[in-house]
Amino acid sequence: MTAAQVELERIYESCSSVRKNKKDLKFNFSSLPSLAAKMMISGFPLELMDGDAAHVPLIWVTAVLDALIQKLGDKRVYVLSVLGIQSSGKSTMLNAMFGLQFAVSAGRCTRGAFMQLVRVSEEMKAQLRFDYILVVDTEGLRALELAGRSTRNHDNEMATFVVGLGNMTLINIFGENSAEMQDILQIVVQAFMRMKKIRLNPSCMFVHQNVSDITAGEKNMEGRRRLQEKLDEMTKLAAKEEDCDTEFFSNVIAFDVQNDVKYFSQLWEGSPPMAPPNPDYSRNIQELKDTILSKALNSNGIKLSQFRMRINDLWNALLNENFVFSFKNTLEIAVYRKLETMYSDWTWSLRSAMLSVEDKFYNRIANGNSKVQENDLLDDMRMTKEQVEKSMMSYFEEDKDKDILCQWRGRFETRIKDLHDDLVKGTKRKLDEAIEQKKAKEQLDQRRTEYENKLFSKSKELALRLKNTGIDEHMLTEEFDTMWSKWVTEMTKDTPPLTDINFWEDVTRFLFENHELTLVNECLKQKDYELIDRRSDYCNYIILKKHLERFDETASSAEATESLKKTKSWICCQFGQKMMSGIEYLTGTQKPPENMDLNAEIHYSIRNLIHKIIQETEMIMKKSPVGTRGYNESFVQEITDCVKKSVQKHQSGSRIYKLKKEFTIDLSLYVCEIVRPIFTELHKEFREATDPRLYLEKQKTQYWNIFKKYYKGATTTTVLSEFICSKLESSILQAVYNETAIGLAAQMRSDIQALRENRPNLEKHILRSLAEKEDFGQYIQYIHNPREHFKQFIKNEVDRYYTDQNKQILNIFKGNVKQKGQTVSNAVKAATVEVKCQNGDGSMWFRCFTKTLRDELQLTGNSCVDLSEIKDIDFLDNLLSDSLEERMTNLQNGFQTFNDIKMEKCRKRPDEILIEHFCQCCWVQCPFCKAICTNTMEDHPGDHSVPFHRNIGLNGWFYRGTTNLSINICTTAVGSDKSFYPNSSDDSVPWKEYRKGGHKYANWSITPDNSELPYWKWFVCRFQKDLETYYTKTFQGCGEIPDEWRQYTKQDALESLDKYM
Repeated sequence: MTAAQVELERIYESCSSVRKNKKDLKFNFSSLPSLAAKMMISGFPLELMDGDAAHVPLIWVTAVLDALIQKLGDKRVYVLSVLGIQSSGKSTMLNAMFGLQFAVSAGRCTRGAFMQLVRVSEEMKAQLRFDYILVVDTEGLRALELAGRSTRNHDNEMATFVVGLGNMTLINIFGENSAEMQDILQIVVQAFMRMKKIRLNPSCMFVHQNVSDITAGEKNMEGRRRLQEKLDEMTKLAAKEEDCDTEFFSNVIAFDVQNDVKYFSQLWEGSPPMAPPNPDYSRNIQELKDTILSKALNSNGIKLSQFRMRINDLWNALLNENFVFSFKNTLEIAVYRKLETMYSDWTWSLRSAMLSVEDKFYNRIANGNSKVQENDLLDDMRMTKEQVEKSMMSYFEEDKDKDILCQWRGRFETRIKDLHDDLVKGTKRKLDEAIEQKKAKEQLDQRRTEYENKLFSKSKELALRLKNTGIDEHMLTEEFDTMWSKWVTEMTKDTPPLTDINFWEDVTRFLFENHELTLVNECLKQKDYELIDRRSDYCNYIILKKHLERFDETASSAEATESLKKTKSWICCQFGQKMMSGIEYLTGTQKPPENMDLNAEIHYSIRNLIHKIIQETEMIMKKSPVGTRGYNESFVQEITDCVKKSVQKHQSGSRIYKLKKEFTIDLSLYVCEIVRPIFTELHKEFREATDPRLYLEKQKTQYWNIFKKYYKGATTTTVLSEFICSKLESSILQAVYNETAIGLAAQMRSDIQALRENRPNLEKHILRSLAEKEDFGQYIQYIHNPREHFKQFIKNEVDRYYTDQNKQILNIFKGNVKQKGQTVSNAVKAATVEVKCQNGDGSMWFRCFTKTLRDELQLTGNSCVDLSEIKDIDFLDNLLSDSLEERMTNLQNGFQTFNDIKMEKCRKRPDEILIEHFCQCCWVQCPFCKAICTNTMEDHPGDHSVPFHRNIGLNGWFYRGTTNLSINICTTAVGSDKSFYPNSSDDSVPWKEYRKGGHKYANWSITPDNSELPYWKWFVCRFQKDLETYYTKTFQGCGEIPDEWRQYTKQDALESLDKYM
């Protein structure tokens, strides 16, 4: 039967391997795993590992287990495995214990590993938490047949594989003396230590077979003591190999030497073949079985699907040289990914709730509240925080993978608490700034109120004066225009007009103060600064300090450039000869200097400097009070000084090269170009808000309507109700924009696939999008400036959503207008009821009205006109309700298409909300391959890490002494015996000790393994010429692309994203 199974396995694997190439294969082999599954259910063992080839047929085993799951369901199994030296009675013990049919005979009868299902009876299911016991029998260790081959490696792999698979492993020792199994014990201990490292926690029992007198208590105690000493001794030896300081076996695995060591009698009473079976052996078997079942009572076992994944994970890990360290628990990775997605949802709940709280308090501040306590924010966030905590507790305690999740619970609870606290403190800081800005504008607001009071009074007086004159509409308009001009001139005579800014004039003036006039003009003319953040290298900005010794330090860099034009290739050679921070195999031959070029690490550091200065400039721009105080040339000076000081600091750390003056000028021009449109727009808004002439001009239509109404005989109540509604309209619209932005951001997270989960999911969709577009320029931005690429991708997704869902967005917006109008209408009714109960006047009504809406709208807080003369509150109520209804209808009718909605009016646009959610995380990149750390917290504790690293040639690394780009991948390189040259040094650092390369290397955890993402292999092949042109190097010689890489298609690359990310 076993031979038949082996043939089925070989047929199936062969057919599977040729299926892609032979689509016309007529033989239907898909039913073969089902046959093997039926045999397993019937009680036949299945070969798990081919002992002769030392190979696990993953395709076959996976298919059989899948078929088993289809027939039985995804049942839970308790995996019991056995390990011991050859001919120690392992298979006999399992057969006797469970009534199995594993092959037994003298010598090596079990070859490889076999597994067999044992059904748990219905009465036992009431006590146990699993449906089957899956028994794994293995070949004996230290087999004589393997003498002369790498026995130790074979036994090491077998021991690790068996220990990793089993919930419990029986360690079988022949006789009382464990000395003959001393080296095997070290393998076993080391295997357990390795399992602990990867958070698999099997248990074990020791069985001494063929013991002559098992009733001698003192003798057994001595045997147990010796075994304990031997295990501790082996633990110390194994700990040295595993580079840890564990001293006792009990530190590695929960093991009780009193209860977990069993002594067995001989199987036969006398010498076979005529000897009868020994009844003591049967009793020993039963005791062992009872002990195993009692320990299994506390185990949940493992699902068949999880067991299938564990086989794949363990075997793939064993195939690597550093098989322990490369072990990746697929189930654990899947559970962690799901947890990260849940974490993203929890953080979104906190962020979106805080946005709503922000809006409420911004409204309060605008309405006159001059103090916000941190406790106020905590109170408003309490319900959301409790809901998130409840959701977390439920997830960690009730999820089907709670046993795996428990290891991360504390960390994620701390992260959520820290995020909540940071949100509260950050919002408090922003609200305090808003209060300060409000105080700074108090004088302006007071002046506005005076203007409006005067204009209201003057409009009313003019209307009453002209009321009975009988002049026509045209004359009325002329009269109002004449008086309006007179009023505005009179009110603003002491206020000088605000002028537009001349930004570039200020920029060039400050640059002229530090650099030659001709040099600045030349940089402006050439416009090289426009691409400074996207250059492949910065050779044109670099001069060797050694070469500069010939020149006066104060000389213009233009002189140095002219002198160097004829010797550029020589400089590159000398520069490369000094720095050569590529990769060199120590056994390789160094090429002559003329084949060298500038170091990739230098360009990387300069590019990092540029991105850092851009971020610092953006911070200066955000902090500058242009919107509240107007533009000032000092803001430009602060930016240019920031660039100058940052460049000087960078240069002070370099002993080899110097950056030309053109670099500082170009970088200053570049960052100034970034802030120019923003400063210009903010100053324009400031002018419109503070220049009395512009402000009053915008109010002219409103006061013309007041004038006309009084002229036509309207009552004060009628005019004031219209006036109040006109003020409310802009406030309602702003509130609608803010509310719509928050709601749309949440809707987009739900509807846009790339934004549904967490940042790794977003990155997967970015990589998919890049592959589909095949735009090398965008790839380069993603590799060298990922944060900006992520932001741009989110903006593009949001814009696409606007286009695709414009009707839905329009309906949402109009619905919010209606809802906010209803809220104001309800406030009108509530204020009327309250004032009538107190027999109040119009002023009291307005105070009640604004108090009701203080969290909903930004109102002025005090009426700019006197409402005390209004006594008929019901009349005011009716007028306001009618006017409000009319205005809300007109407002809704004003939004006929999506283009009528101006998203820039939102306090925070949907794309800004989403960018804040996804991009407030770690952006540190691997110093070798530029992969982005996947931690979701900025300034997180511990090392940076990433699941998959890339080919380091993508970052411009090359083999020392050549112009050949490297094809190494970080994870394989750090497991090799090669070296690299960090920080422009001539001193090499072994890849295995990469952390010694410097600070940026020391903070990364790069695990040596063979895990690779086919996506980047496809990328290198697809864009080989582009990469060679970009870095002015080639994939030749040591860096020749393997033929295996060229077999990957775009479809393979995309499928690898879905499989691994």
